[in-house]
Amino acid sequence: METILHKAATRGHFDHGWLQTYHTFSFANYYDPARVNFGALRVLNDDVVAPGTGFGMHPHRDMEIVTVPLHGTLEHEDSMGHASAIRPGEIQVMTAGTGIHHSEYAEKGDTPAELLQIWVIPDRRNLSPRYENAAVAGLVRRGEICTVVSPYPGDGHGLWIHQQAWFSLAEMDRDTRTVYTMKSGDSYGVYAFLIEGEANIAGTDLSHRDGLGISGTDSFEIYAVGDARILLIEVPEVE
Repeated sequence: METILHKAATRGHFDHGWLQTYHTFSFANYYDPARVNFGALRVLNDDVVAPGTGFGMHPHRDMEIVTVPLHGTLEHEDSMGHASAIRPGEIQVMTAGTGIHHSEYAEKGDTPAELLQIWVIPDRRNLSPRYENAAVAGLVRRGEICTVVSPYPGDGHGLWIHQQAWFSLAEMDRDTRTVYTMKSGDSYGVYAFLIEGEANIAGTDLSHRDGLGISGTDSFEIYAVGDARILLIEVPEVE
């Protein structure tokens, strides 16, 4: 088994006033040749957007974009005519494909929007653009590893993307254990991101917003040192 640890403090960080953003992998003005991707996982941004502000209409292409809201409300509009608000307990998936424009704003008021925006390289280019959001809170059972995004439409695991990739959430109580088993023998590995709490994953201690890439194994143990919320992203290799 091989692991690569990305401590939270080593991420790229930019303070734009209205936006506090942390980049696990190279993005925009942050570039580290050793941190360009983990298999098909290309971007993992941890954003806090001030109320009433956000990202104006901007383009994307040939990428699967998964947004996980953590706090507050994020308002979405896109060039396909969708207008919706996503909140904690929901996930948004967007296939940029041949091209899509969208905007994202934190709802006006006193509460910033905190979110993870994750890009996965798709299994092919020039797909038809697609947008979907859905509540996934009902799929998450405390103490278990629960899939919320998979490669397969309609399999009962929430949303889907155009890639042999799985997104899972684990909400664990202090001093409990579980095992993650790879869903595909062809997977490059799993990227574990500690949203909250403390945990030991595959023998490595992680705390708030640390990330760990795990490869070369069929399974690994997760031990919750304290109450923990963990995002696990299993991805294939890309050329």
